[in-house]
Amino acid sequence: MLQQRPFTYFSVVVYSTILTSLARAFTNRPEVAALQDLYGALNYPHELIGWRKYGGDPCVESWTGVSCSGSSVIYLKLRDLNLTGNLGGQLNNLNNLKQLDVSSNRLTGEIPHNLPHNATHINMAFNHLSHNIPHTLSYMGNLRHLNLSHNTLSGVIGNVFTGLQNLREMDLSYNDFTGDLPRSLGSLTNITRLLLQNNKFTGSVAYLSPLPLTDLNIQDNCFSGIIPENFRTIPNLWIGGNRFHARVNSPPWDFPLEKAPMVRNISGPPTTKSNSIQNYPSRGVRQEKKRLGPGGILLLVGGLTLVVTFAALFIVFAISNMIPRSLPLGKAEDGLSTAPEENSQSLPLSSLLMGGQRPIASLNRTRTEKVSGRQGFSKRCNLPVGTKMFTLAELQSTTNNFSQENLLGEGSLGAVYRAEFPDGQVLAVKNINMGALSLTEEEKFLDVVWTASRLRHPNIVTLLGYCAEHGHYFLGYEYVRNLSLDEALHCESFMPLSWTVRLQIALGVARALDYLHRSFFPPVAHCNLKAANILLDDELIPRIYGCGLSVARRLVTNRVKTKASEIASGDRGYLAPEHGQPGFDNTRSDVYSFGVLLLEIVTGRKPFDNSKPRKEQSLVKWASSRLHDNESIEQMVDPVIKGTFSSKSLSRFVDIISLCIQPVKEFRPPMSEIVEHLTNLRRKMEMTKHAASEGTEIDPFEKSFRSANTGFVSSPAYSYSATSV
Repeated sequence: MLQQRPFTYFSVVVYSTILTSLARAFTNRPEVAALQDLYGALNYPHELIGWRKYGGDPCVESWTGVSCSGSSVIYLKLRDLNLTGNLGGQLNNLNNLKQLDVSSNRLTGEIPHNLPHNATHINMAFNHLSHNIPHTLSYMGNLRHLNLSHNTLSGVIGNVFTGLQNLREMDLSYNDFTGDLPRSLGSLTNITRLLLQNNKFTGSVAYLSPLPLTDLNIQDNCFSGIIPENFRTIPNLWIGGNRFHARVNSPPWDFPLEKAPMVRNISGPPTTKSNSIQNYPSRGVRQEKKRLGPGGILLLVGGLTLVVTFAALFIVFAISNMIPRSLPLGKAEDGLSTAPEENSQSLPLSSLLMGGQRPIASLNRTRTEKVSGRQGFSKRCNLPVGTKMFTLAELQSTTNNFSQENLLGEGSLGAVYRAEFPDGQVLAVKNINMGALSLTEEEKFLDVVWTASRLRHPNIVTLLGYCAEHGHYFLGYEYVRNLSLDEALHCESFMPLSWTVRLQIALGVARALDYLHRSFFPPVAHCNLKAANILLDDELIPRIYGCGLSVARRLVTNRVKTKASEIASGDRGYLAPEHGQPGFDNTRSDVYSFGVLLLEIVTGRKPFDNSKPRKEQSLVKWASSRLHDNESIEQMVDPVIKGTFSSKSLSRFVDIISLCIQPVKEFRPPMSEIVEHLTNLRRKMEMTKHAASEGTEIDPFEKSFRSANTGFVSSPAYSYSATSV
């Protein structure tokens, strides 16, 4: 038996050597160098677990976001990791990379010229990338999905799309591109989805006419000319907010220009059956059939060797009976004691190899903890750049344990506190008093976070983070100067707002509501629009607070509901007549509330004031009978701005109010139309002022006034500079 031990030791050494060799995948060295270059360009972030400055093997060591096939990196998913820096200069060395996703970070600089030329999916959305699209994009003949939306890309796009005949879907929305569309767009013969909204494109869209599109969004640009007849065949088409004019001697264009998108604007690659960028295969998942590389051959040989070695060890040990049958197993590897030694029955290795039961103590572990909502949410949803999860301890520390000194106010969902973080960042933290939620209710709360965190607009207060811990729920917003429109209009301690500023505030709020109603499906309605929820920054730019929180109101505790009803009773002047009816259109109710807000702006009166005579307590009821009489209208104006603007300006403003507060919701116009009316009003007022300064007599408010410029100004595109994190 002693003579057999050297052979046994030799077998163990061989077995260990095989296991060591199997652990090596020999990632291609140029690809390792490319990842290390990227690591440095991203400022060596600690979020990239396993990544190394020098040495290492990405495929073997499972670097964060890296997936391999054999010795090649084929997927690089670095989405929503709060990364900074740029994309380096060696991405082209990732010769076999198929999908690159660096979306929802804080990356800066240009899009690299040396992109991985064999990639099929590129997603760089929701970053701070600038300049323009590199001309080398035209070399990526395998590219099928391209998403560069929500960046600060600018300038005139050159003919960079030549050679991209395989491109299926492209999103360039929410950037600052200018000029005419490039001729090379016409070469995208297989593209089915194209999103160009919220840029500054000009000129004709003729190059898009022959494309086989099923989805086309060119809203809120400066396109002009004739709408191509082929656009009638596009199933999902959004073209509002441009300067198209009617075709001569042809049937009228009957497509609704204000049509809302039927799908959410993509923040990642469009979801299709062929799109796998949302579900990266793990290293163990079956890949497409490919020829085996050196690493694959080595794995195959090593595996066969391992099987042969196991068989040899089994035969040797079984024949020579080297393992004593009376040897007790003692303690299990996890530190748990086995059964008492006198009752234990030791089994030979052959029995263990053949699946015999091992006599360890049974573990009757009862799963008492439910799945964490935060954990499930992080797996299910990718939030935009800057949105983070706060711990309860963080919020307690930064608000001085929610002290009275840090209290900013009390809302319908709970108190709001000022939170100052060690790095100097200041947030407004809203405590949502919901108590203990069921798993389903917590999912609804996280859906609220998912919706609200994606609302990025210059006139909307940005949600920067949330906390869902130990039955406590908080939302962290960017801190805007603690002055509301309600205070600015009704508090004597503040200087009165001029008419020009009031009109600018009204236009900003209208643009934000238009963004909520038109950019998402289903539309996002505010459902609680009022002057107290409109904050004014240092430049008196309006920022709507509490967008996307309507669902959360159904989750709060009864005590909070009671408090909310008390607050709402003071704000009932904003409520539309259909409020509380099942199935009513919340967006049309927002339009009504906005009309009340316009009345409040022009009259200086509160929507409901029980200190006034009974007939004057409701602002809408009091004003409705006066909106069609010029003399009564003049008397309604806030005394502090009376005489500072023309009667014709006032008349146009009142016309807009009348449209908004129609008692029948179907008669109220969409917010896109309201934005157009307010924009035209402001433009004409500026023209009147300019004409007066030059001594000319032109009156832009006359019916005979004509202009080639429609004056329609689209909702401003979101810019990260407006809400820097």
